[in-house]
Amino acid sequence: MNILILSAGTRNKVVQFFKENMGEGGKVVATDCSNLAPAVYEADVFYLVPRITAPGYIDRILEICVSEKIDGVFSLIDPELSLLAKERERFLAVGTTPVVSPYDLVETCFDKYKMYQMLTELSIPTGKCYVDKESFYGDLHAGKISYPVFVKPVRGSASININKVVSDKEIEVLFDLYDDLMIQEFMDGQEYGADVYIDMLSGKCTSIFVKKKIKMRAGETDKSVSVKIPALFELLQKFVEKCGFCGMIDIDIFEINGTFYISEVNPRFGGGYPHAYACGVNIPKQVMANLSGRENPVRIGEYPENICMMKYNEVAIRDFNGKEIVE
Repeated sequence: MNILILSAGTRNKVVQFFKENMGEGGKVVATDCSNLAPAVYEADVFYLVPRITAPGYIDRILEICVSEKIDGVFSLIDPELSLLAKERERFLAVGTTPVVSPYDLVETCFDKYKMYQMLTELSIPTGKCYVDKESFYGDLHAGKISYPVFVKPVRGSASININKVVSDKEIEVLFDLYDDLMIQEFMDGQEYGADVYIDMLSGKCTSIFVKKKIKMRAGETDKSVSVKIPALFELLQKFVEKCGFCGMIDIDIFEINGTFYISEVNPRFGGGYPHAYACGVNIPKQVMANLSGRENPVRIGEYPENICMMKYNEVAIRDFNGKEIVE
């Protein structure tokens, strides 16, 4: 079994987890557009590749898949997920399975307003969203929503350009400065994160790990504690199976007055996945079982509660004497 991890960046733990579960003779291959990406040095093989927007990028990745006899490939960054899903047939043609949800679903996840529309159609609670500020003002004056609200890009990640605003004037300034913005209801409640796996063969949700978020940093969970909430397990299982998600996904949820609201869905490993892995929720093992043609058993909520994750900084030191540094 050979796995290719694209755009590995700083996600050292994910590379390590796949290596820990790799059988004899298998290898983990990693790529990045920079040789200053620390995670690539955890892999058995590293390829320096062009940026994903460069002409011929997918051709280069396909060449690597052929030369390294790659069984499964996935990416750790949002923009590349749509690319992988869109080119799925080209990967399958060389014997490599993209571990990613269907293209239309991936695109919906990255368009926050489309995700809001989909959740609303499924009657799943979620925060109100507006792409037309005049519609927002109408609901504001009608008492259907109130300040504060978030103004954020319709497509974006890592909490970039997200602003909490408390007045019409702030909204007008932001909409004048930036394009493709939306207004989102401010959800003031307890935030949870869920690491979920949907079997690529059966379509069943086989794992859900829920963590109560204690502290956030740069859009990622910095400190959290494992919890078990049967009602949330049921909500998430029905949601991911009905939509047709595939592989690993990361879901953000708010609890307000006993009701769970789905906030965001990211069809990839989340930044807090190491917490789930440490609690025994082994998604790399499930990925490799599927790639070997085996379905995974359903083990939703099989992990201990009250296990805390506390992130901290680490450094990688490497000798680049005689090598060009590619940033």
